Amino acid sequence: MQLHLVDATYELFRAHFAPRPDVIGRDGIVLSGVSGLCDQLLYLLREEGATHVGCATDRVIESFRNDLYPGYKSSAGMPPELLAQFPIAEAAIDALGIVLWPMVEFEADDAIAAAAVRFAEDSRVERILVCTPDKDMAQLVRDDRIVLWDRRRGITYDDAGVRAKWGVSPPSIPDWLALVGDSSDGYPGLPGWGAKGAAAILARYGHFEDIPEKASAWEVPGVGGTRAVGLAATLREHWDEALLYRDLARLRTDADGVQIRQRDPDELRWDGAPRDAWEGFCEEWGLDRLRTRPHRWLDEG
Repeated sequence: MQLHLVDATYELFRAHFAPRPDVIGRDGIVLSGVSGLCDQLLYLLREEGATHVGCATDRVIESFRNDLYPGYKSSAGMPPELLAQFPIAEAAIDALGIVLWPMVEFEADDAIAAAAVRFAEDSRVERILVCTPDKDMAQLVRDDRIVLWDRRRGITYDDAGVRAKWGVSPPSIPDWLALVGDSSDGYPGLPGWGAKGAAAILARYGHFEDIPEKASAWEVPGVGGTRAVGLAATLREHWDEALLYRDLARLRTDADGVQIRQRDPDELRWDGAPRDAWEGFCEEWGLDRLRTRPHRWLDEG
């Protein structure tokens, strides 16, 4: 079997900000994000043939990472009409009969990480597709067993794909993000460390701890001389910050307390939408155009 693990928060954001007319539900509420999320899930099930699916959401934007670093991404400044769609999106996933992992202390990315690591150990699982283009998630990739799938571009990143795209192996992704920063998550990286230089150094050494303290000992093609000296000095001066940023970038799993109820990958099997629940959801929120979209109904073949 193949498992599709979906970052539903990403899909919600992307659909909400898509350049098209707003989708307006009952009582004038904006439901562009919810509608687009449902479209994507239904397409995944119908056209792309997904059979075992899990969706992760950020029930709240803030997580334990905000306690580690005050500048980490938060709900501050987010459009209220988008925030209002979070619980409705979760209700939509439930109504479709898809497994849902709503995160509060942790993030949706952590839920997907926990599920991927757990189910990759099951011999019945042939491949796990992490459905998001988010570079943070590249750290989960294992050969061609756990892959990152950018559905819109039609690109699948296995281990070789991650190395070709970001210049480092999957385990080095948190180190790379810590050095270059991640504006979407709100941490800046280290001064002077660019994406290409950081990739070249980490491709050689893997992790911070393995980078020689003295630049004269570096064996990195294209990174030498005064440039290497400056980067080495910056890393020493900002060592604690680098460790903090890497900790922010590192995904958590069940070993860290992320709760994923399902123990058997077959619990992710989608056998159809429960008709009453789905039609009731569409009626409640005024999304009539989605009412007949599911191609399979639970217990109706």
